[in-house]
Amino acid sequence: MLKRLFFASAVAISLAACASDQSKPADATATADDGKHFGAPVTADNAISFDELPAKMGTADSLAVKITGTVGEVCQKKGCWMMLVPAQAGQPEMRVTFKDYAFFMPKDLTGKKVVLDGFAFVETTSVEDLRHYAEDAGKPKEEIEAITEPQKEVSFEAAGVLVLN
Repeated sequence: MLKRLFFASAVAISLAACASDQSKPADATATADDGKHFGAPVTADNAISFDELPAKMGTADSLAVKITGTVGEVCQKKGCWMMLVPAQAGQPEMRVTFKDYAFFMPKDLTGKKVVLDGFAFVETTSVEDLRHYAEDAGKPKEEIEAITEPQKEVSFEAAGVLVLN
């Protein structure tokens, strides 16, 4: 019950952050040899690939982990979430939000490789939230209206992100 309350709160905060009109600059510091950092400092050491995550999670409903993956999409309103795409065709994408919504990502990260440090968790995303995310992504009205079922998925809350390329 406590986990559901936590995840519901996280989704509500995400929606409020995306809906806000106030711009919040990305908290980015860069070093000369390892790319850009957002949020807490992250290195690529001991990170697993996004495609390895389901096996690593097993039957757990959450897992603290560091993963690498490719960005497929970023919230075009503020950069308040992004989607990782799997290397293997047919596998689901994963939504990534940012701890305490303390930082956002640049909107032009599609196709970039990233390292995320945080935790993965299983959740059921409501139709309302799925439609909100589709609207943030600039999807056509017909596609948004076609969303009629909640979706059980693995999501990720990142404390820090390192952009590799």
